Amino acid sequence: MPDPTAPLLHSLDPGGISWITLNRPAVLNALTPAQRDDLITLLEAATTDPTVRAVVLTATGKGFCTGADLRDTGPGTDTDTGPGTGTPPPADRRAGDISRTLKQGAQRLITAVLDCEKPVVAAVNGTAAGLGAHLALACDLVLAAESARFIEVFVRRGLVPDAGGAYLLPRLVGPQRAKELMFFGDALDATEAARLGLVNRVVPDADLERTTRAWANRLAAAPTRALALTKQLVNASLESDRTTALAAEAAAQEINMATADAREGVRAFVERRQPAFRGG
Repeated sequence: MPDPTAPLLHSLDPGGISWITLNRPAVLNALTPAQRDDLITLLEAATTDPTVRAVVLTATGKGFCTGADLRDTGPGTDTDTGPGTGTPPPADRRAGDISRTLKQGAQRLITAVLDCEKPVVAAVNGTAAGLGAHLALACDLVLAAESARFIEVFVRRGLVPDAGGAYLLPRLVGPQRAKELMFFGDALDATEAARLGLVNRVVPDADLERTTRAWANRLAAAPTRALALTKQLVNASLESDRTTALAAEAAAQEINMATADAREGVRAFVERRQPAFRGG
């Protein structure tokens, strides 16, 4: 049995849903370097494991993730002096330390979410701030409890946004709104986050797990390879011109039509029945 007190909980249910739960509620799930690295490992493993059909990222307690854990800042440690940065303390910095640690830490985590070939659902149960906000917003679908809040906390600390924030936010809400959120650092409640397009749906706190499970089950029953290719097309389209995007679409269709799920989907349509996708 998994240790229920572990800082990161993981289970794979019979339907192929990989449940990843941040489990440090006493500190509102502030993320340690070890947790971050374990998250990356689990997300990368989900891509290559055929038994994984969908991923859920959530947390225990009243906070989803309030950024990086700032408490342990002893010399030489891989901890954070600012939310999401993972940089050594000022007295020990050398040229290149900050950018190197950021690339290997928070940026690598966000990239792992974006590049995971299985759909990733964030179930935001409480405050998501700094790195925690960007971790949620990098997911493919975001469900938020009514008590959830999103905070671009960096400006409050005199810091530049990191963990991919200046990449993610303008693509979700446009540059003007992104600057408003990042310049002021005001808390955004779940309803307003949904209105801006940061969240797919807001549900009562008591319904978050049930709704998340229902969405994850639908994703797990879907054609896995088709979802992976769709995710790649949508993410790449934000940086592509029309010619490149259409060429990528044609290539994705070529790849997908060779899958067993595509053949099953066509057969089911012709036979007027529900398809039974196996992920192949």
